[in-house]
Amino acid sequence: MTGRTLSARIALVVCTGMTLTLATQPVAASPSAGPAGAAPKAVAAVPAAPRDVVALAAPDISVTNVQAHLTQFNSIASSNGGNRRAGSAGHTASVAYVKSRLQAAGYTVTEQRCTSCTYPSNNVIAEWPGGPADQVVMFGAHLDGVSAGPGINDNASGSSALLENALVLAQRNPTMTKRVRFAWWTDEEQGLNGSRFYVNSLSATQRGYIKGYYNFDMVGSTNGGYFINRLTSTTAAPLRAYWDSLGLQPEENVEGQGRSDDYPFQQAGIPTSGYAAGASARKTSAQAAKWGGTANAAYDPCYHRSCDTTANISATVLNRSADGVAYAIWQLAVSDGAPGDDFSVAVSPTSGSVARGSSRTVTVTTATTSGSPQAVALSASGLPSGVTVTFSPSSVTSGGSSTMTVSASASAATGAFTITVTGTGSQTRTATYALTVTGTGGCAGGQLIVNGGFENGSSPWTASSGVITSSPGQPARTGTWKAWLGGYGSTRTESLAQTVTLPAGCTASTLSFWLHIDTAETTSSTAYDRLTVRAGSTTLATWSNLNAAPGYVQRSVNVGAYAGRTVSLTFTGTEDASLQTSFVIDDVTLQAS
Repeated sequence: MTGRTLSARIALVVCTGMTLTLATQPVAASPSAGPAGAAPKAVAAVPAAPRDVVALAAPDISVTNVQAHLTQFNSIASSNGGNRRAGSAGHTASVAYVKSRLQAAGYTVTEQRCTSCTYPSNNVIAEWPGGPADQVVMFGAHLDGVSAGPGINDNASGSSALLENALVLAQRNPTMTKRVRFAWWTDEEQGLNGSRFYVNSLSATQRGYIKGYYNFDMVGSTNGGYFINRLTSTTAAPLRAYWDSLGLQPEENVEGQGRSDDYPFQQAGIPTSGYAAGASARKTSAQAAKWGGTANAAYDPCYHRSCDTTANISATVLNRSADGVAYAIWQLAVSDGAPGDDFSVAVSPTSGSVARGSSRTVTVTTATTSGSPQAVALSASGLPSGVTVTFSPSSVTSGGSSTMTVSASASAATGAFTITVTGTGSQTRTATYALTVTGTGGCAGGQLIVNGGFENGSSPWTASSGVITSSPGQPARTGTWKAWLGGYGSTRTESLAQTVTLPAGCTASTLSFWLHIDTAETTSSTAYDRLTVRAGSTTLATWSNLNAAPGYVQRSVNVGAYAGRTVSLTFTGTEDASLQTSFVIDDVTLQAS
């Protein structure tokens, strides 16, 4: 949840087009929450009810599976500077993790680039194809965190609860009465920028299709409460019904009003609700009496701090939140009719390497996930030049397996590739295999950048006018020439590029350069001016005025994924309308290895 408090004029909007069927028999209340972080008590998703009660079909979401996603996000942060802030390597890896799990489950996943975000980065949108396209219920959570820590409760908890719900929906594949759309937002912590960008990208007609938006932000707080956005609204009814069935007596989410991603939807006239367990506000004595926990202490003692790790989660609160999401999905969008025939596809192992002139085998397994077994034809796509894939057998009955043989010719393209394995039956389901092709002769190595110190004129560089310069305004690191991007204090974009060919087999190649960033910007939190390094159209790294420091600092980026390919390496400097930032580059190398 963003720390910025936003004022809001909240209108009560009745969510049209939604029906809610509740069990007519009494529902037993669960015991109150135990100590923070305690394992969840066994709580049925919904008590037994007659066949015509839609909630009967709502699945019990495994809190163990949700926690496994949290562990992945914590590991991603640990491997990427300790955080998952929007625009960072940790956020990019988080996007890749969510996307890969959804694609493997059969979702078509869209990454929407938020170009107006403080840290330009991607939203993730996934829509389950059943149900009418003009009747959408949407479930969202922000995927980014703050730079202070890994952001597990805020907000890997909401992201993980939604991810597991999306995977279970795909696995169950029920008959849908409405379209369900999931979203993982970027740049929430900088002011709800990712969700606002998405809402602004919709036409009036597309906004009208969304009959309700549900937001999940910090749903595992260790000293948590049970809060619902717009508690008494029609939109909130299924969320409240589930927690009411557990005897939790939820309250209005006062602390979170205007501070999370439901707010842009609400401003656009879309009915909203959602769960939260609380942030830095303190639990009252009355709340501690009914929910357990510590009175006069923060709901989340690690809010926006480095201690927001997997240890900063109440499994009980998380479990009840995840199950409440499932209850809402089934109430709002799932028919009580029998599910159709469906299956899943998986590969084992999920990655491997093959040398030129050799082959390896992978096992492709299928499973019947609903209905009856069916014939599944297997195929592969995304193969690099010189690589072939065969299946034995090429068609199986769901529940069976096949051996996939990956073969690389003597002249196959080397590098890292993603192969998509597709099973085609009554549905189409996919899995991915990460393949690395290596050269038989190894890598000869060597320095590939020409004129990396800019002392021999501009060739073979291509650059904006005046970028390669000996101007004394910014000294070179060595010699007298360097590349100077920016420094104008006005809106401007400049570039510097050189095209190189990485030898086949050089999968550990590293691009290095010395960078000095000098700025007149006074902010310590906003990236106004940026230097972006790209290989082709792929962004490798970004620095900004926030990285300004005296002297030159060596920066290195791995480009081994481009082994065997010719690629343009481009440095792009952008400045906004005021206060200069200079990005000065010298002594560029690309060591093939």
